[in-house]
Amino acid sequence: QLQLVESGGGLVQPGGSLRLSCAASGFSLDYYNIYWFRQAPGKEREGVSCISSRGGSTNYADSVKGRFTISRDNVKNTVYLQMNSLKSEDTAVYYCAAHLQLFGPCVLKSPSNKYDYWGQGTQVTVTS
Repeated sequence: QLQLVESGGGLVQPGGSLRLSCAASGFSLDYYNIYWFRQAPGKEREGVSCISSRGGSTNYADSVKGRFTISRDNVKNTVYLQMNSLKSEDTAVYYCAAHLQLFGPCVLKSPSNKYDYWGQGTQVTVTS
C-alpha cells in the first residue's frame, strides 16, 4: 500500500520539543518534495515547511522560522520536522504531503494544491 505515515506527535509543555516523522511506505521519497501542514481546531490547514527532493532547498512559514527544522533521510525513506521552543499556538494536527518534483526548490504552497500523497496526521498539543 502506497502511503505516508506521520508519527512523533504528543503532549508537550511550552518551550519543549518534539520531532515528527513522515515515513513513506510502498514507494521511494527520493523524487518527491515533502511538505508539512498543520490544522488547528476551527482554522484552515496551513503550510509549515517543505523540503526539496534532493534536500537542498527548504522553506518555513514565518511563524515557525528559527524554531522548526525540516530534514530528510532518503536511506530511511523518512522526512523529519524537529520542533523546538514550542508554543501553545503550535497545537494542531500535523500532516505531511508529497509532490513529485525531481529538480528545483520547494515553495510553500496551498494545501488545496495537488499532492500525490497525504498522511493521516499526528496530533501535537502544547499546553502547561
